[in-house]
Amino acid sequence: MSLEDSPTGGDSLTQDLNERYNAGDMAWVITATALVLLMIPGVGFFYSGLARRKSALSLIWLSMMAVGVTSFQWFFWGFSLAFSHTAGTFIGDLQNIGFRNVLAHESVGSDRIPDLLFAVYQGMFAAITVALAVGAVAERGRMLPCVLFMVVWSTVIYDPIACWTWNPSGWVYKLGGLDFAGGTPVHITSGSAALAYSLMLGKRRGHGTQELNFRPHNVTQVIIGTVFLWVGWFGFNAGSALSANLRAVMAAVVTNLAASVGGVTWCLLDYRLERKWSAVGFCSGVVAGLVAITPGSGYVPAWSAVVYGVVGGAACNYATKVKFLLGIDDALDIFAVHAIGGLVGNLLTGFFAADYIAHLDGFTEIDGGWLNQHWIQLAKQLADSVAGFAYSFGGTCLILFLMNLIPGLRLRASEEAEVLGMDDAEIGEFAYDYVELTRDVLNGDALDEAGSKYSGGRGSPMESPEKTFSSADDDSRVQ
Repeated sequence: MSLEDSPTGGDSLTQDLNERYNAGDMAWVITATALVLLMIPGVGFFYSGLARRKSALSLIWLSMMAVGVTSFQWFFWGFSLAFSHTAGTFIGDLQNIGFRNVLAHESVGSDRIPDLLFAVYQGMFAAITVALAVGAVAERGRMLPCVLFMVVWSTVIYDPIACWTWNPSGWVYKLGGLDFAGGTPVHITSGSAALAYSLMLGKRRGHGTQELNFRPHNVTQVIIGTVFLWVGWFGFNAGSALSANLRAVMAAVVTNLAASVGGVTWCLLDYRLERKWSAVGFCSGVVAGLVAITPGSGYVPAWSAVVYGVVGGAACNYATKVKFLLGIDDALDIFAVHAIGGLVGNLLTGFFAADYIAHLDGFTEIDGGWLNQHWIQLAKQLADSVAGFAYSFGGTCLILFLMNLIPGLRLRASEEAEVLGMDDAEIGEFAYDYVELTRDVLNGDALDEAGSKYSGGRGSPMESPEKTFSSADDDSRVQ
């Protein structure tokens, strides 16, 4: 008889259930849950600092809204679709809708924690994946369609991929794919979705011309966001051991090492070009290292984290050029850092996964990767990566195309709203008291005879505000 079936709750039954699970394991996973939650405002600060000041608040707002909307979705049907005990190979069912019968039963993730704890922990993963993806709306996307997109996308895209990767019934799980903390469900999925969203929205007004004076408006904010992410990632990776054991400790070690090496690698690569020690470059490399180590963090030895950091940092750095080849305005390089970083991490896990590392928890058995001469593991990792990318990118494009046909759900903000900034046009509040339009939007003729951008002289936006509304070649955007 379960506690759910007991009409009174039964003191003896409650005591038996509490004694079934180790208090230390439960305490660690609760702590890890809070750490993953901390990452979500970190994403907001990171994205906000990279954007222009007139749209800074909108990106923090979207990150926090992702928590509220996705938590609601996760409670009602998302968790059941991903982690129900009677799931199929592709997606779960609705046996646990509204957290029905989700309490003290052993979770599908581990018999060391109850379903209820596993549900809230995995709910944070769902929320941060959505927060990562919706950064693609930066500076030109409307808020209402984006919020609706969060609900639809998490249901149609994230939940099935989480099911097939982490649910024992899922096809990737049965295939033997190794993904400890979300190389495919979190990073490849969000990165490919961001690429699709950027494609469907079209380029920002003035993109590719001197009219768009784009650079990070607040590097301090980028650093603060990176700190939140770096700290929270210990809960993201080490927490995925779902127990307080040596495997969790190893995951924490490789997480920190890969982040450190990734940051140094990216910074050095940027220095070779500009002879400047870029703070944004270091932060980007830290995140790239964290993304790369995510799928392998509970499978690989400590020394391999150096390889993850170097290869992940370098690959994501060079991948920032891909958007120019594709002609897609991925404003925050989400595809380069998360999709490419996740792909690199998945493939490196095929090389460096070791059976003795996985067994540090005392019960997990894997065939390992190339370190164990298990050559086929690399093909399994590639299959998982390609399937996740194709499903997320194609599905996201279809969702956005259909949404854009519905009256009132036009994805793209108007040109006037884009010039004003998303904070003013969509939220009505600002990250700062004063939004300096002359810094953010410059037309080619907005220079005085002395060449000053900010003098307010003849032809400047300060004297002729209407010039900031001049048309730009932006035919690719969604109307």
